[in-house]
Amino acid sequence: MARFLIVEARFYDHLNDMLISGARGALEAAGHEVDILTVPGALEIPGAIATVAESGQYDGFVAIGVVIRGETYHFEIVAGESARGVMALTMDGVAIGNGILTVENEQQAIVRADPAQGDKGGEAAKAALALLDLRAKYA
Repeated sequence: MARFLIVEARFYDHLNDMLISGARGALEAAGHEVDILTVPGALEIPGAIATVAESGQYDGFVAIGVVIRGETYHFEIVAGESARGVMALTMDGVAIGNGILTVENEQQAIVRADPAQGDKGGEAAKAALALLDLRAKYA
């Protein structure tokens, strides 16, 4: 059994709840423990994961959040930099599944977040599990 931390940027409660449901369901179905940490926004997710990963308390992570395009350039910065930060940690060997949705509108987010539809939270958890297995095989 491994311990996973879901790090969520809680901005859209109903969307995050769906993503977390999918992620938690996939991890618990695989027999693992799950905790949740909430941060202010998607840009804070990589930093939080990096800080907690150093503690060695968790075997893997799932990044959860929703970034919906608005009227300004801010969407591109948040979407790109949060993904870059997660990818950098993954390249350093941290097992992270990226479930940060970057969408044009709320309807796209609902379809992707809902465990009965896109289940991107569950997919992110399965990605983290796959990376943890890969790390165990080649560490």
